[in-house]
Amino acid sequence: MPEPTTLSGRVVRLEPLGLEHLTDLYAAGGNDDEVWRWMPAATPRSEEEMRRIAQSLIENPGIVPFSVILRDTERAIGWSTLHDVPTFDQSLEIGWTWYGRAYWRTAVNTECKLLLLGHAFDKLGHNRVLLKTDVLNTRSQQAIRRIGGVYEGTLRRHRQRPDGTWRDTVHFGILDDEWPACRDRLEHALTR
Repeated sequence: MPEPTTLSGRVVRLEPLGLEHLTDLYAAGGNDDEVWRWMPAATPRSEEEMRRIAQSLIENPGIVPFSVILRDTERAIGWSTLHDVPTFDQSLEIGWTWYGRAYWRTAVNTECKLLLLGHAFDKLGHNRVLLKTDVLNTRSQQAIRRIGGVYEGTLRRHRQRPDGTWRDTVHFGILDDEWPACRDRLEHALTR
């Protein structure tokens, strides 16, 4: 797994997720069922519940979690992670991503993906990045396709949702030789 680092853009800065970010994070998206609807954890109903979720990510050796800091306010507005992808050489997964609802359909996600993908391909030299989402999360699937993610398949009954129902998981990938076109697409989107 890559070492925790800070990645800076014009709109956001990604820095290692820390418990000092919890108050901002909870204010941005805690207790919001729509923000947490497709996440692998139930909606945190208190800052303490969010602390437990964040702590599990921080302590997991197969995950590098980042707080998403809005540069205009210096407040944490969400998080995203890099995951190890067992059995895939030189591969990473971008996942566990959420932002407060006020930041949906803004430059935040575009720049976060530009920073994370650039780190994975340009800095770390990975061969492949995986992005996956719930089959019912069409908004996320559209966003992944917009940045250049290629549909690779759907794993049926892949994992249980927090409510106990079974989730089918849609897998997308971006390969290193596809990255230049994806980077151009993301950079172009940021200039609009």
